Amino acid sequence: MTNQLLRTPLFESYKEYGGKTIDFGGWELPVQFSSIKAEHEAVRTKAGLFDVSHMGEVFVSGSGALDYLQKLVTNDVSKLKIGQAQYTVMCNEQGGTIDDFLIYKLEEERYLLVVNASNIEKDVAWMEKQQTDNVVIDNQSSNYALLALQGPVAESVLQKLTKESLEEIKFFRFKEHVQVGGEDVLVSRTGYTGENGFEIYGTPEAIQNLWSKVLQEGKEEGVVPAGLGARDTLRFEAGLPLYGQELREDISPLEAGLGFVVKVNKEEDFIGKDILVKQKAQGVERKLVGLEMIDKGIPRTGYKVFDGDKEIGEVTTGTQSPTLKKNIGFALLSTEFTELGTEVEVEIRTKRLKARVIATPFYKRS
Repeated sequence: MTNQLLRTPLFESYKEYGGKTIDFGGWELPVQFSSIKAEHEAVRTKAGLFDVSHMGEVFVSGSGALDYLQKLVTNDVSKLKIGQAQYTVMCNEQGGTIDDFLIYKLEEERYLLVVNASNIEKDVAWMEKQQTDNVVIDNQSSNYALLALQGPVAESVLQKLTKESLEEIKFFRFKEHVQVGGEDVLVSRTGYTGENGFEIYGTPEAIQNLWSKVLQEGKEEGVVPAGLGARDTLRFEAGLPLYGQELREDISPLEAGLGFVVKVNKEEDFIGKDILVKQKAQGVERKLVGLEMIDKGIPRTGYKVFDGDKEIGEVTTGTQSPTLKKNIGFALLSTEFTELGTEVEVEIRTKRLKARVIATPFYKRS
């Protein structure tokens, strides 16, 4: 018997917009509505609306919440003020990445962690293993749904549905209990596309109502429903890692180029700190880099990378970039081959094709 795929509260409305679904980490989610390229282009030039309700919402509260989070994650949670969000990584004892996620500070002693869908159970189990007496962990994932409205016109479209001044919600800031289209939601200026935009958290009913309202309101300005395919090409161009590809339990945040979220100087001994301190001091043996193909071919996830006959790493994500019209990839390579301009070979089917190391992110919003 096959396991039933999980569905978000918006599943029924995909068909209405022509959504084609795939199995994504156990969830039946839309890979595209019109085409990946058209949706990608819409987000870069106008806006796209994504259903990201599969993401997990875990609340951490109690008098020991801050101390607990400081031990759990690599970033410095003490720097967060109420109404601010922070990107961070949760490591195992070997310094490998259990997950990467956002932490929202809702109140003193109350935080929301928004974790990757495929990791919800694993993350909660790990968090409970580290739990202390004065900390409450509450997995509310099934009671929340989430929309991401991303792109240059995101703010003007969403503003039509609320009296709240969205301009005042700055980057990595959020506001609770905002009335949007008659629904009470949390609005956060965050996203996973490299564009300006918002993530909107609410009850399944609220998000179902807002999905059609936002698309209706944004129709004239070119807002389209967008699927996982465009979400992947957008985040990849913007140099944002995907868990399971650029980050895994055997890849440290330093190897993945996320040194900016590893605060080895914070007083607390977070899990994996000793290994990461060593990696920071001695340097890592492999590093995530950008690759651009010189020969004709697309570097795909899992393809091996060579220097002559020596295997030096593998591609973690690759595609033909819709914005740059080039064949590019992320690859985790032995550090000695990570200087910009270094030529390497990617094994595509039976051929070894030339590529060079280039700077990331591949795309920056102007």
